[in-house]
Amino acid sequence: MTDQTPQETPNKDEQINQQSGSNLDSVLRPNSWDGYIGQESIKKNLRVLLDAAAQRAHNPEHLLFYGPPGLGKTTLSYLIAKEIGAQIKITSGPAIEKVGDLASILTNLGEGDILFIDEIHQLNKNIEEVLYPAMENGSLDIIIGKGPSARTVQLELPAFTLVAATTQISKLSPPLRSRFSGGTFRLEFYTPQEIAQIVKNSADVLDIQVEDAGADAIAARARQTPRTANALLKRARDVAQLDGTAITTGVVNRTMDMMAIDSMGLNEMDRTVLRDIIEKFGGGPVGLSTLAASTSEEAATIEEVYEPYLIQLGLIQKTPRGRTATEKAYEHLNIKFEEK
Repeated sequence: MTDQTPQETPNKDEQINQQSGSNLDSVLRPNSWDGYIGQESIKKNLRVLLDAAAQRAHNPEHLLFYGPPGLGKTTLSYLIAKEIGAQIKITSGPAIEKVGDLASILTNLGEGDILFIDEIHQLNKNIEEVLYPAMENGSLDIIIGKGPSARTVQLELPAFTLVAATTQISKLSPPLRSRFSGGTFRLEFYTPQEIAQIVKNSADVLDIQVEDAGADAIAARARQTPRTANALLKRARDVAQLDGTAITTGVVNRTMDMMAIDSMGLNEMDRTVLRDIIEKFGGGPVGLSTLAASTSEEAATIEEVYEPYLIQLGLIQKTPRGRTATEKAYEHLNIKFEEK
């Protein structure tokens, strides 16, 4: 767990020089509401919630953000902390292995702090039980001793706001989910126009030149996700840098060819899934376990990583009998479609 305190940061050039690899993602995070593109409904609701809490001189209520990875859940937590002038402490469900881990985190919070727990659905039941009174009453119940001599000591905690994020809200237990009933928000996929604007903003931060058409070309392949868009931008930047040019449509196309990403944003594994359904199983239906064996990929990976985007694009359908490829999938792979 690391503490992140809103404070004066180095200038843009210093930030970029200090960051490399995936750490560069933190530099590309917007640091203002205006800089956060998309999710307009959520931003509007959060502004009302935060302003009303400030007028009452209360901490904001606990918040839960859910949706696919890479849509900006962590970024929203940083912006909330900055908006209310609070410190933010970051952890994740898998990192909290024991009740003592959570107790240590909670007792080290300051008045008005934001506690951000990513992938909160991975908390185990015993830890959830300790979290409930902390969220509701601002207290921490600690059991000292074992057996008949065990006793419970209640510690008062400073007022804090829990901001949680999950990619699998269905895996949250009903008691935990209900404690966010007033502040649960689902992040939506982004439009191509929003992604293109995010690409341009990130290019400004990285101090690189991207043509409008180049930004649009990246957006078309970014799977409607800012994190993916920024990753593709960084790879296109490498190609443009070696060429000594701006990021043009040609640069983007060459970059995507190198990465085996096609015009719809499909990678090689996406296309393998489609081809196997069409060529090995006559377009389907085919069961998930059979498809996993055919592609040499884990069933959970196909279901959670590849399928959602393919379904969203209308390339495959899930039926009671299995997965089927649509006519659009045949067209995308240049395979002749025949009605069954």
